[in-house]
Order: sequence, then C-alpha cells, then structure tokens
Amino acid sequence: MNEKVTYWIDIADYDLETAETLYNGGRWLYVAFMCHQVIEKTLKAYWCFTQESEPPYTHNLTRLSEGSGIDVLMDEEQMDLIETLIPMNIQARYPEYKEQLARLLTKETCRNIIDETIKLQQWIKNKLSNSSANINK
Repeated sequence: MNEKVTYWIDIADYDLETAETLYNGGRWLYVAFMCHQVIEKTLKAYWCFTQESEPPYTHNLTRLSEGSGIDVLMDEEQMDLIETLIPMNIQARYPEYKEQLARLLTKETCRNIIDETIKLQQWIKNKLSNSSANINK
C-alpha cells in the first residue's frame, strides 16, 4: 500500500482507539463522532487506493463512498451504518443540535455503533489487502 493509504488507516485506527476510550468514559456524543471519523478516514484511504485524485476535503461519507466506488460493493447494513454516522459529524454543529443528538445516544447504542464501525472498517481494510495481494501477483 502507498504512504497515503497507510496514513489514513493509521489515523483511523487511532480514532477507533479514541472512541473506545470515550466509550469507557461515558462520553456518548463523542463516541459517535469518533466513529464517524474512523469511517471517514478509512474511506479516504480507500479513495487514495482506487483513485488518481486526492480525496476531497469533505466529511460527507456518502460522497466519499460513492466517489471511491466502494458504495457498489457495500451491502444494506453497511450503507445503513453510513446513514447513521452522517449526522454524528458534530464538529461545527450548534449546541442545541449536539444536545438533541446526545439525548439519542445511550451506552447500548454507542456500543453497537462502535461494533458496526469496527466491522465496516475491517471490511474496507480487507478490500485494500485483497486488492494489494492481487496487484502483487
């Protein structure tokens, strides 16, 4: 894999560890935000692997999955996770929005989001590994 792919995967892995730490501390809103970041950065890694261009400066998971072409490989459950994570990008949201979102997130919901994030991230990593192995044959 090239350096850009490795860069995005490394910081996505770090963000996943951060999500787990926040989960253990009961910071539900930020758990969901970090899971969004994990998938965003993993999709950017896939973009770098499959596209000639740099990934766009966007947090839009749909745009990243469609632009990289991985959306056509995803099943309904994976696409549902993408839809679940889209509103979790809280970086520039107003406090009222954050409060509303935080009321929806529970310990159980966040555990499920983390578990599904891990599954989707690993699936994308497997696509990268399988493609790399085929290229090197």
